[in-house]
Amino acid sequence: MSKLHFTKMHGTGNDYVYVNLFTEQVDDASKLAVFVSDRHFGIGSDGLILIKPSDIADCEMDMYNLDGSQGAMCGNGIRCVAKYAYDYGIVNKTSISVATKSGVKYLDLSIRDGKVSMVKVNMGAPILQASLIPVVSESEQVVNAPIEVDGQIYHFTAVSMGNPHAIVYMNDVDGLEIEKIGPSFENHINFPDRVNTEFVKVIDRHTVQMRVWERGSGETLACGTGACAVAVASILNGLVDRDQPVTVKLLGGDLNIFWDENDDQVYMTGPATTVFDGEIDLGFLGE
Repeated sequence: MSKLHFTKMHGTGNDYVYVNLFTEQVDDASKLAVFVSDRHFGIGSDGLILIKPSDIADCEMDMYNLDGSQGAMCGNGIRCVAKYAYDYGIVNKTSISVATKSGVKYLDLSIRDGKVSMVKVNMGAPILQASLIPVVSESEQVVNAPIEVDGQIYHFTAVSMGNPHAIVYMNDVDGLEIEKIGPSFENHINFPDRVNTEFVKVIDRHTVQMRVWERGSGETLACGTGACAVAVASILNGLVDRDQPVTVKLLGGDLNIFWDENDDQVYMTGPATTVFDGEIDLGFLGE
């Protein structure tokens, strides 16, 4: 098959190319991810997400970074998967389930003019045990711990929301040279599976600002699992209140995160947007 139908979508600026494997066929997802993600010679995206049938959920998603590596979970991506599933007729209900490499996630859809506009995702309980994140540490949990990166001491909190995250607090995230420090965190010896790093400024007791360096993708406009990890870390550090949602301000927009102390689940609410549908010729990929 040389022609591939796709949909370009984004969640708060975190854009992916979505392919419906209910109707399409992909032979080499890693190679395809590298190709479609290129913003000059491909479509342009932060990666590739495949939507496919599932025996345990309404559908399943596979997520690939722009370097071809596979991710376990994508918070912004799963909202767009839910929108695609409803808008394109895979499901006809507003409470759905999506299988991921991090387990089955449950989502509630808000409909406007017959299309999904906002999605609330139960992202599950945060993983705080260092060995499961994973992060190398003598402590069971890593909260405000020192780490040396490029000769400078930072303090970070480690959280996994399906992907490993290192959260670092600072007074100025706008002026941060993230292209220099991001790769050093990502590939630090203390993170065996590499790590996504969030650089965060606390604005008030219910609002934070963040920039993110994602493993395999670099800086992106938004990261859903990262926003969830930041909200959890900010609560663990006593910087925001747990009894109300935390607004996480990203380059691509805002996400609303609530860590419910009653069920220990993290809920993320945010938009999902379709940019365009298209068709691309893949004939030369086999050359």
